Amino acid sequence: MCDKNATVPGSVAKIQHICYFKFMARNESNLWKYLKQNTPSISWTRLENSSVQGTPDLLAYNKKGHFFTVELKVAKHNKIKTSPHQISFHLRHPSNSFILVKAIVPSRLKLYEGKQIQSLVASGLRLKPLAEGLADCLKVFEEV
Repeated sequence: MCDKNATVPGSVAKIQHICYFKFMARNESNLWKYLKQNTPSISWTRLENSSVQGTPDLLAYNKKGHFFTVELKVAKHNKIKTSPHQISFHLRHPSNSFILVKAIVPSRLKLYEGKQIQSLVASGLRLKPLAEGLADCLKVFEEV
């Protein structure tokens, strides 16, 4: 169990970070907030687009001057839910597009490339991700 009041010299921020991720990132909105707060090197724009189906949740810009998109998913089980429009988007935009999945059990972030969408739908979270954990996902985003 995570104790939000635990104090270990030099690691209070890390404990708070783990507590937030474990208990709060249960849906896409909370995942978005978590990502935004913990990746200050990336400029994020939340896309609220109901007119073009399949558009990813986030438009991002890194310090190298590159744009990329991220579809957010929260998976309670092995499979993720995607619409045919989301699959189509990633097939049409295989470069610089990503799917970031917050697996509930075990609690872990997994990053997939957009071009992996069909395999991800077929295999679920058994598919080997491009990166696992926030630090590794951030490295990928910074290197796009």
